[in-house]
Order: sequence, then C-alpha cells, then structure tokens
Amino acid sequence: MKKLLFLILLLPMTIFAQHKVTLHITNVKNTKGEIRAALYNTTENFLRFDKVFKAAAVKAMKGKTVLIMEDIPSGTYAIAVFHDENSNEKLDTNFMGIPKEPLGFSIGKMKTFGPPSFKECSFELDSDKEITIEIK
Repeated sequence: MKKLLFLILLLPMTIFAQHKVTLHITNVKNTKGEIRAALYNTTENFLRFDKVFKAAAVKAMKGKTVLIMEDIPSGTYAIAVFHDENSNEKLDTNFMGIPKEPLGFSIGKMKTFGPPSFKECSFELDSDKEITIEIK
C-alpha cells in the first residue's frame, strides 16, 4: 500500500517535469541586437515563426552568447537560432528567401539548397540540457 501511495504521488512529478535548455551560441560577430531562439516540437511547425512552441531572446554578446529556455516538458524538440542584428524581431532574407542574418540549428546544419529538417535537428529532452550552436 505504501508503494502504491508513493507511485501515485510521484507520477504527477514525472509527467509534468519541466526542464531547462541552456544554449551556448558561438561565432557571434558583434554585440548588435539580440540572439533569438525558437523551440519547435513538431515536424509540421518547424521553422514556421507563427508556430513556435517557445521563443526566447537575449542581448548579443560578441564571441559566445548564453540563452536559457525554461519550463519545457519532456519531449522531442528542434531549435533554430539567429542573430537579429537590427532588432526587428524577424530573420531578414534576400529576395530569394536566403537568410541575410547569421543563423544556426540544434544538431543540423544549413544545406546548400535550404535548411535542415526537424528530424535532422531534433533531440530528446528528459532532463536539463546544454547545447552548443554555431551561427553562420
């Protein structure tokens, strides 16, 4: 009976566990603007700025900038990061849609003809995690 009671009390803590992701953004060229990160939890929403699961921003620091995202439940995620040098809160692109501001992804890298997929960038989150992302 004590074991059952313990499991009943422990279950909500494991189901609703919240984690922290600490991003170490490297190759930041200057202190202009902010570093912005978007956390995605589905393939369908990946890289859609209107479908971000969670977003965060921090002042850009030359060299390496640290950005922390908190209160994230366990699951599968992918992250896209960019240096919003002009602080307009969007990734600037040229007329062909090619990014003009430095960006990077969790695990995956830009391809010759487009961004990586959710699957190429995804990782499992079941505890606090630290990820290094180089922006280019």
